[in-house]
Amino acid sequence: MPAPTRQRCHAVLAGLVTLATAAVVSLGVSAPASAADSWTETGSDRADPLTESQGLTSVEVPANSPNHYTGIGTIPVSVSVRGWNHVGDPDASYDGYFIEPYQRDSGNSKMFRVQAPGGTWSEYVHTLSAGEALNNSWDAISPDGQWMLAGEWGTMNRLLVFPTPGLNPATSPSANLPQASTVRLDHPVRDIQGCDFSGPTSLLCSSDDPDGALFGMTKPLVQVDLSAAPNGTADVTGHVTALRQLPLRSSCSGSFEAEGIDYDRRTGMRVIVMSPGFCVLTDSKTYKFSRG
Repeated sequence: MPAPTRQRCHAVLAGLVTLATAAVVSLGVSAPASAADSWTETGSDRADPLTESQGLTSVEVPANSPNHYTGIGTIPVSVSVRGWNHVGDPDASYDGYFIEPYQRDSGNSKMFRVQAPGGTWSEYVHTLSAGEALNNSWDAISPDGQWMLAGEWGTMNRLLVFPTPGLNPATSPSANLPQASTVRLDHPVRDIQGCDFSGPTSLLCSSDDPDGALFGMTKPLVQVDLSAAPNGTADVTGHVTALRQLPLRSSCSGSFEAEGIDYDRRTGMRVIVMSPGFCVLTDSKTYKFSRG
């Protein structure tokens, strides 16, 4: 989420008493699923606003690893004191590398914090390219492990491609992490909070779009089909389809916030949706979906 949204989240958490009188009404907003929709909601778990409010990813290696989540409360003090005060939606490679995207309020760089399967951490800093937004909302590792996609906030016609830090041999914590290429989208997207590869050339993305003008619905689940698997040497195009609106259900009225997404080839898809007002504490959810 961008700085204004993060400030709203802090205000909610700090001012719970003043929000206790928020209107409590049943809200069930849902746009009709399109013909392309192939994801069915199967359940949900409560999403903790401190430690599960930004993103999530499943981890396959080592075996039986727990899912990883990110939120305000998961940022290490050693990281936040250096200005990296926002963590986005992370991802993990099939062989167990875990990558968190970080941003700060000013400067000309963003950071990716990498945990190797053995548990060691390293940091890779990317100096912004010309015209690149400061936001670092998410990362998505390609199935072959060599390339990582990341995105910017706002209305965008592209996704950014990097060599995967820690996995691609061209990367080093002591050198700038360069942008390698770009995914050129055939339809604009807005406020993407997370993307995850569901195949070599397909991505599922969660959008926090509050307007609805782009796809006829707010908070859509978006699919991006690539013209080719990213290889870092040439741009590829991405065909964008809005599949359905994400679930927006709460005991409080107000603005929901769609957050990170995870595709697990073993179990399906999960998406975090944070509830409005006081209910951010009580009924924010990680929704589960199965294909078909």
